[in-house]
Amino acid sequence: MVKTIYTKYGDQGETGLLYGGRVSKANPRTEAYGAVDETVSALGLAKALSSDLFVQESIDRLQRDLFTVGAELATDPAEREKLLKHFTAVTPEMTQTLERSIDDITAQVALPREFIIPGGSTASAAIDVARTTLRRAERRAVALYDSGQLDSPELLRYLNRASDFLFMLARYQDRP
Repeated sequence: MVKTIYTKYGDQGETGLLYGGRVSKANPRTEAYGAVDETVSALGLAKALSSDLFVQESIDRLQRDLFTVGAELATDPAEREKLLKHFTAVTPEMTQTLERSIDDITAQVALPREFIIPGGSTASAAIDVARTTLRRAERRAVALYDSGQLDSPELLRYLNRASDFLFMLARYQDRP
């Protein structure tokens, strides 16, 4: 018997959360982790388009960390203990690692004084698309936090720093 990937459980416009519970596919939580998923995919395109090993490895690390973010967003706060038994939550160390990476890139790349129009290369344009979807994920996560449906201020800090990192990584990709 061939196993299929479709379950038909979502045919009525609902989806399952990690560790139980069903919510509308239009639920703010679903919107938040969906935007993270979009970012991971956009980063996959950026990684495939870049020939720079540092950029590829940086994207790969961020994609892996974003799975942690997505899992945390896809878990109802009442089930957080179950999440922590199987995964890690976003940590201050993850945010600090991004800050160090931003500082390292900033030391190597001079930013122009005017606005940067994305598209210096296909790889940097793809990184900038990922940055904008991550900013959407951040806005959705802030809405969850503001409504009491997310209790991790560290996740908010991480998302903010990750989009800053992508801005700088795109500039690094296009460095002269």
